[in-house]
Amino acid sequence: MKLLKVKRITNETEKMISNYPLLRGMFSPLGRCRRQRGDVFQLKSQSFFQFSLPKHLSFKQFLFITFLLLGTANLYSQTKDDFVEIEIDQTIDNVQPMTGIVYWRGSYTNTDAISLEFSYMLFNQVVSDSGDYNWEIVEDYLNQIASRGHQAIFRFRYAYVGKQTSVPDYIKAMPDYNEIEGTSEGRPTWFPDWTNDELKRFSLEFYTKFAERYDNDPRLAFIQVGFGLWAEYHIYDGPFELGVTFPSKQFQTEFFHHLDTTFVNTPFSISIDAASDIYSPFSVDEELYNINFGLFDDSFMHQHFGEEGEYNTESWNFFDRDRYLLNPAGGEFSYYSSYDQEHVLDWPDGSWGHPFEYWASEFHISYIIGADQPNYQTDNRIKQASMAAGYKFKLVSLKVSSDSAVAIVKNVGIAPIYYDAYISVDGVRSPISLKLLAPGDEIECSVSKGGTEAIVKIESDRLVEGQEIGFLGTENFLAVLEKPEPQNIFRVFPTLIRCGSIISIEGIQSSQNGFGVKIFDTNANLMMSNEFMGSKAKINTSLLKAGFYILKVNSKSGSINTFKIIVQ
Repeated sequence: MKLLKVKRITNETEKMISNYPLLRGMFSPLGRCRRQRGDVFQLKSQSFFQFSLPKHLSFKQFLFITFLLLGTANLYSQTKDDFVEIEIDQTIDNVQPMTGIVYWRGSYTNTDAISLEFSYMLFNQVVSDSGDYNWEIVEDYLNQIASRGHQAIFRFRYAYVGKQTSVPDYIKAMPDYNEIEGTSEGRPTWFPDWTNDELKRFSLEFYTKFAERYDNDPRLAFIQVGFGLWAEYHIYDGPFELGVTFPSKQFQTEFFHHLDTTFVNTPFSISIDAASDIYSPFSVDEELYNINFGLFDDSFMHQHFGEEGEYNTESWNFFDRDRYLLNPAGGEFSYYSSYDQEHVLDWPDGSWGHPFEYWASEFHISYIIGADQPNYQTDNRIKQASMAAGYKFKLVSLKVSSDSAVAIVKNVGIAPIYYDAYISVDGVRSPISLKLLAPGDEIECSVSKGGTEAIVKIESDRLVEGQEIGFLGTENFLAVLEKPEPQNIFRVFPTLIRCGSIISIEGIQSSQNGFGVKIFDTNANLMMSNEFMGSKAKINTSLLKAGFYILKVNSKSGSINTFKIIVQ
């Protein structure tokens, strides 16, 4: 057997192969591959066909006959039925399914600024006795979320600061199970006993049962898994002991290989903290490292994020920043300081010099939990940020005949879509899936339905009622949010001062009718805050020590000007 790599197998080529017995006997599509697109192996725009070479033909003779027939078939198809180029004027006006800012389940969720809701889940809410599974609470949460036209992200956890574990009662009652009580963040906190064999067996069985029920459920977008506090792959404060309060590396290896075979359609993700060889075996187990899983970062966009050598950035790098090509990248905005949460979606400077759109593109983010953002940002700004995440499709061209259509689709987003989605013409789907189409890549989709008045859509079975996947038409292009040059409406001087000196603030426009001033140190601690009437003010810096500070001026109109101050 030999492998022939063909640049693109079109519908006409497939028809030609089926019409010629010689070629039909030699070509056969490779079978469906899990987490690959279509009925053949695909990598970007290439397809791979398996063929067997007849004994009476040399390889050169085979190639000559094949390409002669390919050329004849293509010429015939072009003259048989002329295609007409169709122009489509269509924009993307809504957050795309399975992307964007994520709110906690039921909080601020009656809005079109999001498409996803997050919820922690407890094992003992589903299982109380061995083998006795009650999915009522899972169903209730999924139905609530879907009723709002959203999809769920779930994370089951055992340990949570200040709380009991969610280990099922029947395991806790076993004589060889000894739950550990410790202190985390100054509060009594309980940790599972990972020496217990039943806890380990149950953990594997639980995800088997969960996947059997929900792996194909459109109400569920993604699942996050892990161990330790909040299932975030650490016990940063508390009684950490590998194999006791945290599962052994041997069991972790078994667990993730189990999930890799259990979840066929729904991507599962783990925390970037699993990069640490203190907690996990990924650094020494290449086979485990290479299984399919996504990543989430629970401290996204904190100070110094993205810098070389910074912990979170290096953790992303450890797992390979290209992992997003197969599995989703997500997380949660940083809670390292209140400043992070308050300013993470500020436009155009974000919390620390770059907007969310910049970092989302750098890390190819599909979703990010921003549960507190309604306290600090407008719905319009949150929706704008949501629409900057994940996939976004553009119809590059559409050609139709009386009975067929050929569309070229490009992903102009920052990440792939991780479920099957298909171009459809009047309800007839192309056999070519858009799943895993990488940012910047195009794919040709043929449809056995045509007509100049046909309705073109992108369809997917992984959507809930009210959701739809939009696309930019042939005449429309992605609006790029350029970071503007600073348009300061205030002047601050001097910015290099001695302790106790006066800083002057003046509104450039005489119409300024008041503003607020906040000064933060480099640890994002609020050092000074005041409100002023009129268009001028003076700030006494006697309370500031020598160092570097961020001064933010907030106008009554809502604009924010940021200045750097150095106190000597």
